[in-house]
Amino acid sequence: MNSITRLQPLTTSEAVRAKLRSGAEIALLDVREEALFASAHPLFAVNLPLGRIEERIAGLVPRRDVPVVVYDNGEGRTVQAVRLLRVLGYTDVSALEDGLEGWRRSGGEIFIDVNVPSKAFGELVEHVRHTPSLPARELHDRIGRGDDLVILDARRFIEYNVMSIPGGRSVPGGELALRIRDIAPSPETTVVVNCAGRTRSIIGAQSLINAGIPNPVYALRNGTIGWTLEGLSLAHGADRTGPDISEPNLEAARNRAEHLAGKTGVRYVDKPGLEALLSDPHRTVYRLDVRSPEEYAKRHLAGFRCAPGGQLVQATDEWIGVRHGTIVLTDDDGVRARMTAHWLRQLGWNEVYVLISWASLPSETGSEAPHPARPLPKVETISAEELGRLIADAQALILDLASSSVFRKNHIAGARFVIRPDLVSSPVIQKAKDIILVSPDDIAAHLATPDLTETGARVRVLKGGTDAWKAAGYPIETGLDEATALSVPNDVYKRPYEGTDNAAEAMQAYLDWEFGLVAQLEKDGTHGFRVLEHT
Repeated sequence: MNSITRLQPLTTSEAVRAKLRSGAEIALLDVREEALFASAHPLFAVNLPLGRIEERIAGLVPRRDVPVVVYDNGEGRTVQAVRLLRVLGYTDVSALEDGLEGWRRSGGEIFIDVNVPSKAFGELVEHVRHTPSLPARELHDRIGRGDDLVILDARRFIEYNVMSIPGGRSVPGGELALRIRDIAPSPETTVVVNCAGRTRSIIGAQSLINAGIPNPVYALRNGTIGWTLEGLSLAHGADRTGPDISEPNLEAARNRAEHLAGKTGVRYVDKPGLEALLSDPHRTVYRLDVRSPEEYAKRHLAGFRCAPGGQLVQATDEWIGVRHGTIVLTDDDGVRARMTAHWLRQLGWNEVYVLISWASLPSETGSEAPHPARPLPKVETISAEELGRLIADAQALILDLASSSVFRKNHIAGARFVIRPDLVSSPVIQKAKDIILVSPDDIAAHLATPDLTETGARVRVLKGGTDAWKAAGYPIETGLDEATALSVPNDVYKRPYEGTDNAAEAMQAYLDWEFGLVAQLEKDGTHGFRVLEHT
């Protein structure tokens, strides 16, 4: 009998699937690192690596008596995760019987990649709605002829800025229905929506079709991947965005969004209704502001997290950890929340509400603050200036808990990359006498400090983290190799469409995988997706 089977209680894979089909609330957490998660997992598993639980669990699973089922694939993370979740106050925590292998043996469908529910849904939308698409070469020829068209990139601006279709402009997916009438006022203008691959292109184009605009609308078939595979050149550093919104077009967009919300069963809630939802002890409630991060920072309602609508539809599992939880969306224009809600309803979320008024509700300014699951421990800290002097004397081991992707872009000279669970197993760390823990904003470093208590080393946290170090003007380094890594950098899965150095074979394999998702959904049988067939 192994350590997992001694954990009580256990939940079978069949029981998890029954809950998913029934509409009951459940959180299925994969506590491995992201690259391992991306290699194989159930459809509605949410990736929450063991070392990030304290940082992220409160946002993903805010109700502490909701059923939580945890698994790994034999890496030994489940035992620690269950124990930690119970310490954090989660009262209904169990291990998935026999982990991922048990899911597989029981007949559960296995998916690869990340944000799979949204990607599979996008493929289903195209299958059901026959969303029109243009191949890359045809779009290229139309551009060359000077045809009347606009190209709208539905990804986040930062993704668009890295690489984009020449002449395209950044209009993230949640903004499309709000801004399209001002971008393309002539009904003769062809509108082409693109992303890196397929999902946001399809959902973006179908959003505009659902929004009732008279223009010809197409998804760019296979996005920037398809463009690259055709041997066409991408633009880099583009910065074109959408125009301001005129009042007549705002009213037209709002009316259509309200119609779509009604067609899909979106509900509405005011302040008393919101308070009633929040006071229900048997309901997990997510409050999400679907506007841009910049608008959110200027003013937002207290208690609402920043979840731009296009990204929320594309990567719902990055904000919502409990399948069948209750979702309350808000905006300040009456369009974006309703459009996002109409997609979430089709994605199988039964309880989706739009907040109809901000009146009498408290508001805040600033970016979303971190919300760890428990107060940060009191630790010894060190300022950037003090650390600068310490580095000059080469007297301390600097451990950086940033993600490997962030570490590659910038880290303090001499810092070593480490994943939190490896803090207690690395011989280098065990031998150290003086340790400085750093992380981007110092939250992860604070939370990890107690892990090193038994080493006997002096442990300090860089106050304000690497962000404070850079703000003080101290130098940073780039790169990640064997000399700087104390952990295998499997905490981040590199998508085949990210960056500018992707192999054609990997990009084509990614597209082939997306094409097969509809068939996988049919075999899985737990998704509950319901595509709106007529608008």
